Amino acid sequence: MPVVYRPAREDELERAEQLVVQSINDLTQRHGFGKMASLRPAHFQQFSLRDDPEGLWIAEDNGEILGFAFSWVCGDLWFLAELFVAPGQQGRGIGNELLARTLAHAGKNKAAHKALITFAFNTVSQGLYIQHGLLPRLPLSFFKVPRDALQARLQKSQIRHASLEATDLQRLSDIDAHALGISREKHHRYLMSDAGMKGFLLRSGDERIGYVYVNPDGHIGPLAVTRPDAMGQAFQAALKLAAEQGAAQVTAFIPGTSDAALKAAVDHGMRITFPMLLMSSNDFGDWNCYLPRNPGFM
Repeated sequence: MPVVYRPAREDELERAEQLVVQSINDLTQRHGFGKMASLRPAHFQQFSLRDDPEGLWIAEDNGEILGFAFSWVCGDLWFLAELFVAPGQQGRGIGNELLARTLAHAGKNKAAHKALITFAFNTVSQGLYIQHGLLPRLPLSFFKVPRDALQARLQKSQIRHASLEATDLQRLSDIDAHALGISREKHHRYLMSDAGMKGFLLRSGDERIGYVYVNPDGHIGPLAVTRPDAMGQAFQAALKLAAEQGAAQVTAFIPGTSDAALKAAVDHGMRITFPMLLMSSNDFGDWNCYLPRNPGFM
């Protein structure tokens, strides 16, 4: 039977994420990095489907999911969160067909900026994205450090923090507008609804300089600041907040242009585990002021 391309349904998103995990691990193992992905609940995908169902697509053959694509839009930014084809199904044009449908999602929303984050060693996919005008712009690295090693290096930060409240949404939107050029209010609402996620507003003296989220696994992100010279202290404060979660390790995605965050990471014993790459239709945002949460959320 021919492959059918259709909008995704909420009851099949968990199955689609199983395909994503299999595809990621197949790729990372072939490149010598071992298995990197583990299956997690499809909460963000479900949230995004309810928010904008035109951004999620399935490729199937006789009921079997062969590919999955997921994009979201905030303001004039379209972001391709996931595009994966099942191992053994590459070379059939499935990725091209799914990408065409998600790019139509960008066109319908009149997105001025189109972007995604992919593995730096995934050269086949990069070639596909380049054909569609998404060019390599920014290296990103996934850093991690054992919690015990981190705690031995932690220093007192000048940054104060307070737990995020719903009344902070406008402040968060203002910070994002500076760092990224867009508001991500709906995504802050999503993060605040996650009982396991902890969000903090960061202050230096009387100035609100940014925000950060940390999860129970010790992962930092997103983190945003209002000015580049605040990033070093903000990231140091984030490391302490992440260590307090009690997880065995602390992790973060750091852009290659963020000198302050990179230096703070290395000074605190963090090491690169794998490289990633931001690709986009044009430059946007100030990546000295923003650390992504993960390749799908940005």
